[in-house]
Amino acid sequence: MKSSARIPLSIAIFLIASLACNVTFSTPSDQPNLVFTAAAQTVAAVQASLVPASSPTSGVVVPPPAPTNTSVPAATFAPLPTLTFAPPAATQVCDQAAFVSDVSIPDGTLMSQGQVFQKTWRLKNVGACTWASSYKVVFSSGPAMAGQAQQPLGTSVAPGETVDIKVDMTAPAANGNYTEYWKLRNDSGVAFTQFYVQIAVQGGVGETAVALHNISSESGQVRTDGTVLLPTNVGDVSTNHGMQAFFSFDISGIPNSATIIEVVVNFSSFDMLGNPFSVGDDGCVRAFVADYGALSASDYEGGIPTGALIKWCSAAQLVSPSADEDFTQSIQLHVSNGASRFQLRLQFRPPPFPASNFDGVADAIRFGIVTLTVTYH
Repeated sequence: MKSSARIPLSIAIFLIASLACNVTFSTPSDQPNLVFTAAAQTVAAVQASLVPASSPTSGVVVPPPAPTNTSVPAATFAPLPTLTFAPPAATQVCDQAAFVSDVSIPDGTLMSQGQVFQKTWRLKNVGACTWASSYKVVFSSGPAMAGQAQQPLGTSVAPGETVDIKVDMTAPAANGNYTEYWKLRNDSGVAFTQFYVQIAVQGGVGETAVALHNISSESGQVRTDGTVLLPTNVGDVSTNHGMQAFFSFDISGIPNSATIIEVVVNFSSFDMLGNPFSVGDDGCVRAFVADYGALSASDYEGGIPTGALIKWCSAAQLVSPSADEDFTQSIQLHVSNGASRFQLRLQFRPPPFPASNFDGVADAIRFGIVTLTVTYH
């Protein structure tokens, strides 16, 4: 049996009593450093308890554990996608046409009463569907100049292609301005575009009226110093050079056997610099026949010619178109001789000008398009 050493109870009581007699107590306010010393000892004890038992501690400083980061991380947001809005795709119309050009009979073409002609339009298929050859060209409104109210298109036209539409017509039997409208119609009976012909009727039955405009590339001016310029100006200039205007007309389309009935002269498209009607001996500008061919410096007329076809002595006279018998006879002569051009020269009195005209500024008439309306049968 094993025995153990025990301290007698009487001795233990004596020792406790002795210790109690030797211990003194003080309040925290008496010795404040004791509080911090105790706290430090407590921390040291805690740290010591964290050292692994197998690790030597003699002479080793063990750092405290790294503090745990308890802060909340900053919130991050993914960028919103960029929204794009595309317009809805345009719906292409199945049957749709665009006007391209008047192949024949441009707007305002002069016709005689009862004149037969063929109008041609050029259209483009700008729709999504092919036009079948069975599509119709149909009359819409106007004076009904065609012999029939409708006719087949006659050919298929794919998207992007063009087609020439031809309709035979006859001008009305009375003078005036006429506009007639036509349409295309598909196989379902739906009309989907509109185009028109516009003419001006002048002259009696069996007569033809044509409007001749001066050819810009063959018209111009020539000055006393030999300068040739394209603008059709007549008068004088600040350097006291005289200017004579020249006009060329294509008459090749009039048959050699034609009888010229009337010529209406229209020089109304003009403006003026200074006072050109004070130039010359009597302030009048005159028109002369001048078969000059290609315009050159030698075409300037330095003398005082005779045989003027017509003269204008004021702006009021020049602005008014008029029928002229001398023009009628002259064009008749050119046509009968097979000429392809009818050419004119306009001039005031040639130099030397009167001293009163040396004014240091331009006195000129500047013309635009000149028109001769020739009626014949």
